Amino acid sequence: MADTIAFARFEQAVMPHLHAAYNLARWLLRDHHDAEDAVQDAYLRAFRFFDSFDGVDARAWLLAIVRNRCRSVLGQSSRRAEVTEFDEKMHTADDSAPDPESGALRNAEIVSLRTCIDYLPAEYREVVVLRELEQMSYKEISVAVAVPVGTVMSRLARARIRLKDCITARVRGVAR
Repeated sequence: MADTIAFARFEQAVMPHLHAAYNLARWLLRDHHDAEDAVQDAYLRAFRFFDSFDGVDARAWLLAIVRNRCRSVLGQSSRRAEVTEFDEKMHTADDSAPDPESGALRNAEIVSLRTCIDYLPAEYREVVVLRELEQMSYKEISVAVAVPVGTVMSRLARARIRLKDCITARVRGVAR
């Protein structure tokens, strides 16, 4: 009975954040399969240590576990091959696009932004993903990455400058 109650609490607090966990892992590991494995490992670890969760912010707590698992994976395989995964949404024609030219320009913009995010150092990439894609507050990010709020703010500022410089360089035709 106690196990059922604990699982129900875990499911209610942590399971709604599965998409955010995968999104963070995918950006940090840059590989779909590694991200799935890391999230699965993180969820198992979260369940195992759920009794130590203070009940305040499940998303930040979970994403801290995911982040740590991703860092472990990256540390274990320091020599990773760059893999360009096929993105069906990006490579499939969209019938609702007004014309091929605008669709191509939109795809190029998305690819440029993704490429520029990929070029960011991990500590910048993770705060950008958490803030801009997961809409987390500075305080939540601070908990998730285990740094002070001021550090989160400075990393975001630096990351945004690097993104701007990268995108500007790509627009000018200087590939980064």
